[in-house]
Amino acid sequence: MSFHSVTQAPARLNRSELAVPGSQPQMFEKAAQSDVDVIFLDLEDAVAPDDKVQARKNIIEALNDIDWNTKTMSVRINGLDTHYMYRDVVDILEQGGERLDLIMIPKVGTAADVYALDMLVTQIETARGSQKRIGFEHIIETALGMQNVNEIAAASPRNESLHFGVADYAASTRARTTIIGGVNKDYSVLTDAQPDSDGGRERHWGDMWHHALSKLVIAARANGLRPVDGPFGDFSDADGYVAAAKRAAALGYEGKWAIHPSQIELANQVMSPGSEEVDRARRILEAMKQAAEQGKGAVSLDGRLIDYASIRQAEVLVEKANQIAAG
Repeated sequence: MSFHSVTQAPARLNRSELAVPGSQPQMFEKAAQSDVDVIFLDLEDAVAPDDKVQARKNIIEALNDIDWNTKTMSVRINGLDTHYMYRDVVDILEQGGERLDLIMIPKVGTAADVYALDMLVTQIETARGSQKRIGFEHIIETALGMQNVNEIAAASPRNESLHFGVADYAASTRARTTIIGGVNKDYSVLTDAQPDSDGGRERHWGDMWHHALSKLVIAARANGLRPVDGPFGDFSDADGYVAAAKRAAALGYEGKWAIHPSQIELANQVMSPGSEEVDRARRILEAMKQAAEQGKGAVSLDGRLIDYASIRQAEVLVEKANQIAAG
């Protein structure tokens, strides 16, 4: 391991994260009673300009009055390039009570954006004598943000998670797609034409978001943050959602957004380790404990070599299983 130690963000279950428009308070109670891990009450994209002031009031009232149980609560503020942002932060932190855990910052482009929010939030907390430190969730959804993702991830001790905002990212990079988080049939290659064949060629589709997802997960993990995959727009396509979530989980993502309640259970299932995985992880830890007692650095289990790297992998799975059990 490097001599540089990575400080981990506070441990929170973040398998599923539900978006709830602040302009639709009739949805709040249902969200509170759902099985989602994290709820973000939205003041940005899901709220029309004429409704933003009332949406802010709705959220403040909801944070004070609704029983959110053990859910992690976040509010997505408006962008730093709008005149709504400062009032979002000031009013919600000063009037929203102590239930808020996180602020979600959209379209983060530079580390200076994070610094600006950190300064404002710190001043408010200091003035109020707050004992609770609000954490930051950052949505990387522009080419500028992806270019600076490493610096953004390291910009504040308040940072907890990085999220991939695929729709705005597609617009920012001028990608030729209008879908939110799905596949693109044009992102494919053809096999070579074979002279002795009938002229038929196979088409192989690729994942046009793989580079962005991979780059973001590296930046998050290198700085102790939770990587979270963003929205999948077609909430009627459960199979497509599950496939997208599994792809993200395979890369190391901890969770995925749910833009519809039907996606919550899907995210929780995909982002939770299976019982067989957890059982094997526990057996690895026990086998390595016995090996250490015998002065060995590696041992075989079920016909496969396991060593100290296996311990770290197993510990991650067991820790997640324990988090879920306690949640």
